Amino acid sequence: MSAAHDGRQWPDEVSVDNARTTLLQLLARTGVPSGDARQLIGLVEAGVLALAHAELGAAGRSAPGEKGEEYRSGWLDGAEALLEELGAVAERTLAGVTGPEGDQGGPGGHPRARRMEVERAKVALTPLYLSFTEASELDPEVTEEVLVAVLGTMSPRQRAGYAGRLTEFATLHRGRLERLFAAFGPDSTTALHGRYSLLHSATSIAVLERLLASPQALREEWDAAELPPAWLDGLTTAWTAPA
Repeated sequence: MSAAHDGRQWPDEVSVDNARTTLLQLLARTGVPSGDARQLIGLVEAGVLALAHAELGAAGRSAPGEKGEEYRSGWLDGAEALLEELGAVAERTLAGVTGPEGDQGGPGGHPRARRMEVERAKVALTPLYLSFTEASELDPEVTEEVLVAVLGTMSPRQRAGYAGRLTEFATLHRGRLERLFAAFGPDSTTALHGRYSLLHSATSIAVLERLLASPQALREEWDAAELPPAWLDGLTTAWTAPA
């Protein structure tokens, strides 16, 4: 039975495509390239499917009514099959904007970060950073260069889930980050310019996460971007200093 027949007022395929096209046109008027806009919309669509899959998978399922064990078994098998197909649809949608899950590339072989990927990283980092210290950004151009280097250590698939990874990192290391920013961040007596400069930027959290997760790849991207080695060394020293 269709949604129309059972009283559900859900958008049909044409209406969904209309909304997507409208959003693409509105974003184009603000200067967002169509490729970046399509990727962003695709990530939202894949994310909605993935979250629905997680919610349904976590819920305790039971067959409706009391119709016997045979009915219950068949109903649960059908529900499991539908859940698997929902997961497959989410995977296909995500692969459409990031590439297949196994397509991770080799060391240094990841594509350069796109504008929208850098913007997504900024949106994820800013509230995390402000939860530890006050705003005191470096030159915006420097911020872009640092994030391009950071994102260069990841595949497009990994970048798609980077906001969640950053949040997990900040939560896991909250106490250590609080001490770090208190000692070297904008609220400290440490000068903005110097080896601890990155602690005056939201990018510091991204760099620290990569120093723990993928240090060699980060240093390779850092050198390729010709960023100051002292910044990376200073952040490493501050992170490893005794509490």
